[in-house]
Amino acid sequence: MKDLADSGGMISAPGPSTYNLDQDVVVIVPTPSDEDQTQMLFIDAFLQNNRLDHVTQVMGYHPQYLECFLRTQHFMLRGDGPLPYDYRHYIAMIAAGRHQCSYLINLQKQEFLLQGGDPRWLRGLDHIPQKLRDLYEINKILAHRPWLINRSHIQKLTKGKDSWSLSEVVHAIIILVHFHSLSSFVFGCGINAEIDEESGHTFRPPSLSNEPVGIGSVGVGGGESGGGGGGSDSEVPSSPSPTASDLEGGVEILMQKMKSLSERTAAETTLEEMAKRFERVECQTVEISSGGELVLVPKAEISCFIQDSGFTYQDFAKRGEVSDIPTFRVQDYSWDDHGFSLVNRLYNDVGTLLDEKFKTAYSLTYYTMGIRKHVDTTMFRRAIWNYIHCMFGIRHDDYDYGEVNQLLERDLKTYVKTVCCYPERTSKKSYHSVMRDFRHSEKVHVNLMMLEARMQAELLYALRAIMQHMT
Repeated sequence: MKDLADSGGMISAPGPSTYNLDQDVVVIVPTPSDEDQTQMLFIDAFLQNNRLDHVTQVMGYHPQYLECFLRTQHFMLRGDGPLPYDYRHYIAMIAAGRHQCSYLINLQKQEFLLQGGDPRWLRGLDHIPQKLRDLYEINKILAHRPWLINRSHIQKLTKGKDSWSLSEVVHAIIILVHFHSLSSFVFGCGINAEIDEESGHTFRPPSLSNEPVGIGSVGVGGGESGGGGGGSDSEVPSSPSPTASDLEGGVEILMQKMKSLSERTAAETTLEEMAKRFERVECQTVEISSGGELVLVPKAEISCFIQDSGFTYQDFAKRGEVSDIPTFRVQDYSWDDHGFSLVNRLYNDVGTLLDEKFKTAYSLTYYTMGIRKHVDTTMFRRAIWNYIHCMFGIRHDDYDYGEVNQLLERDLKTYVKTVCCYPERTSKKSYHSVMRDFRHSEKVHVNLMMLEARMQAELLYALRAIMQHMT
């Protein structure tokens, strides 16, 4: 970067998200106090990391959540815990590698070296200790088919010469699921590479430095899309911006559906019918294509952190014999009643941090939807969260999954499935084709819910396997 600057040219960089269009570049926060909170969080993040990374900037739309996120991430990577600091950042790298998220891999490479990590480990998985290599199977399963994890995977890690303690296993799993789900957020919001990364800036020679640089300028990395160069479509087709009446119409229809659903009485739907509605949504998810049948070839610089790249998400409804892997019922094992206490017992305080982050993402609302105000968005948020859990084979017995089909259009379901299951295939086109009446900040909010719902789903399967191992 310094050499480029010294040559007399001009270095420019895009904003934090490639999906944020001109008309919505200003961070929208409800009150001045929230704006002050965001500013203070940005200052704290910069002082801790010597940079204000793009993920933090995009999450800054929602300071209440950002505070929980930064506190939790700092604790798992830099706070008290059983794992050495270099292990933590390397585990983050291999987690991000499952979705070819070069943005997160590059950031964690720098942190790994700052923590005194062995540079030889960056050559790839063949150059790391056996103890770390043993973790890769769980990494792969949790990232794509978490319902496959069982007590045998935990037993394998906790026995033998290079064994893990249960506290170390829990710490490692929390880092894995955090960076799997954070990869979804990076691609889902089109996070651009940092300015000090190769694809994060544009250099214009001195002879051209006085000419304006457009949003579509091709950078050193070849004009790749968000997620540090992983998304598919970098350009969105030109189309007229929706008018105020278009925006109000879309939101109005959704609000009418929520009102109609809220007016039903509990007696209208039997438990048997609710079970059938879950199965119907589960089977319909199989029919939604998100390009997952095509396997992206990892780039050379990150392929060394990836094994078995062909192992990807498979629809839970296609898992084979139902009796072998039954639906995960939250009434039998839940975060509130089981996971929270187990995590806190094996890794002090992290359960409290995760619980606050889950609840903040789930309940966060400004009572707005597009241009409409004073809107109760509870039903829509619950549909998003429970639909994601459904894709991972998790059922909430007390939820009517008929609401999912009523409130989530097929295109939105496709986008949610892509972001959660194949995030590296998310495109700018898909981002702009759904929730067209939502502001960019509201779409970021939906992506935060996707991040947390996916993370909780992975964590539930892993913690249940640990509990089975302990009993």
